[in-house]
Amino acid sequence: MEAIKIQRKYPQFSQQEVMSLVSRFKDMDVDAKGSITKQEAITALSSGPNLEGTYDSVRTTLKEVQVDSSGQIELEDYIDLIAKLRMGRNKQAGKAVGSPGNTRVMVQGSNSNIQHGILPDELSAFTTHINSSLAGDADIGQRLPLPTNTFQIFDEARDGLILCKLINDSVPDTIDERVLNKPTAKTHYKPINNFQMTENNNIVISSAKAIGCSVVNVGASDIIDGREHLILGLIWQIIRRGLLSKIDIKLHPELYRLLDEGETLDEFLRLPPDQILLRWFNYHLKAANWNRRVSNFSKDICDSENYTVLLNQLMPEQCSRAPLQQSNLEQRAEQVLQNAEKIGCRKFLTSKSIVAGNPKLNLAFVANLFNTHPGLEALEEGERPVIEDFDAEGEREARVFTLWLNSLNVEPGVYNLFEDLKDGTIILQAFDKVIPGCVTWRRVSRAKEEQELSRFKCVENTNYAVELGQANRMTLVGIQGADIVDGTKTLVLGLVWQLMRKSVIATLASLSKGNREVTDSDMIRWANDRVRAAGKSSSMRSFKDSSLRTGHFYLDLLDALKPGYVDYGLVYPGNDEDECTLNNKLAISIARKAGALIFVVPEDLVEVRPRLGLTFIAALMALAP
Repeated sequence: MEAIKIQRKYPQFSQQEVMSLVSRFKDMDVDAKGSITKQEAITALSSGPNLEGTYDSVRTTLKEVQVDSSGQIELEDYIDLIAKLRMGRNKQAGKAVGSPGNTRVMVQGSNSNIQHGILPDELSAFTTHINSSLAGDADIGQRLPLPTNTFQIFDEARDGLILCKLINDSVPDTIDERVLNKPTAKTHYKPINNFQMTENNNIVISSAKAIGCSVVNVGASDIIDGREHLILGLIWQIIRRGLLSKIDIKLHPELYRLLDEGETLDEFLRLPPDQILLRWFNYHLKAANWNRRVSNFSKDICDSENYTVLLNQLMPEQCSRAPLQQSNLEQRAEQVLQNAEKIGCRKFLTSKSIVAGNPKLNLAFVANLFNTHPGLEALEEGERPVIEDFDAEGEREARVFTLWLNSLNVEPGVYNLFEDLKDGTIILQAFDKVIPGCVTWRRVSRAKEEQELSRFKCVENTNYAVELGQANRMTLVGIQGADIVDGTKTLVLGLVWQLMRKSVIATLASLSKGNREVTDSDMIRWANDRVRAAGKSSSMRSFKDSSLRTGHFYLDLLDALKPGYVDYGLVYPGNDEDECTLNNKLAISIARKAGALIFVVPEDLVEVRPRLGLTFIAALMALAP
């Protein structure tokens, strides 16, 4: 009866074809639920004996099929999908536009009027990186390697596991993987459900922000929906973060050799990592007596001459300058990559993407080259630079405040807190985000392109920021605009903390009854009440309470807010620093799983830093029903 009904709706199929399709569907529906997953449908129709199209054509066509809210594919959906594939209604789907090496595959945006471009070279390079970096992983290794020439990565990323693993590969120990939802033997390794996917992707979004990625207008649902351009952009930011994290003078003191004549170490350390990479590139070009220099990762590299000289300078025995004799740019680029392969660095780039001057892939290639073969002579004992002692409290707070400012989507992004706030424009943007409309922008001086503001104008801007803070009841005793311009650390931290605290209090007030301003005492009372009501014995007296270091109170509070989220079998007594760190790492990951935006790291909580502990409690308070 079902086959007759389907055959009437889809007369293009014979009755025998319909019977065959119904049989194929039932073979896939092993649980006899009457439905299969989207991934099962795509895989079945893009491979094997039931081939109906390529992976990407099946995937794109499936978006036209009207499935119910469960997202499962029922029999009629399956037939409709095959009918649409055979009608060829998606000949324009995934249409490529652009020049060779810069060809973009267009994908649908959030509405029918918007399209976004995906560069196949970037898709292939990032997928290849994931395949190599995560190979053998206990939880997802069996899903790898993924095809590098299809959109399958976007479907595999839906459950959040690959993205969480990639974050931990780039910045180890960011996520406590014990809190991740995974297919298990108990569930016969069935895919996790949408709620579990959302929890995993909450961890992805919050953790990405916590390592410095700009995650604007990306939510857990976007990842679950397989939004290609958003997922690829997030993957790139995570990979970039990992590649650039090692460009650090604390890890490579020999970077001191890159200082220009007359440049101080302090000035050099203000440079962002990509600028240090260019400095490193040019250092080797100069050492090779080459007359060219690079100022970008695109047009200055696309003829492969500078790459040829760089590789030869780094590893002369393996990498000759022979590519310079090749006049064909693409063939020259290929010879450069063959040289890179000899030293284990053929990664991210193709000959076409070099010639096209792809800035992301060139940056990734150069960063990987630096991480593998820096080629800088080690410093003698007497040459070692005097690096300012690590100010744990100041540096930790600066890290959190930098991440918080970037989460407000200020432009340009903040890299060095004390340097980037000097002209006042970023802190004024932050004021306007926290207290909308408070800034009169005609009073603000802005630098013209490639020109810096004068000190006088910078002081005017920062004085205005201090004035706004005082007008909004912030405690800014002894802070003047000149202190911000001079980068006086304690005073810069004090100003940004007051603004961040204002933001936290405003958020909590908007959630409270009567829109009443929330005090520190209110937060402490609320946390203790929640823990006590859940039958727990832990408590806190203040944000300086040394007992907080064990993480037990934070975990009890999380379990009170989200019963069952904390597996107490994973909690340590907290007898030493390692146990306390593991407990707080667990608490941070559980908080992110619940949807909290957390910027602190476990060490901040173990060391009981009051300001940072307050932000953690406030983030949990914002979750409370």
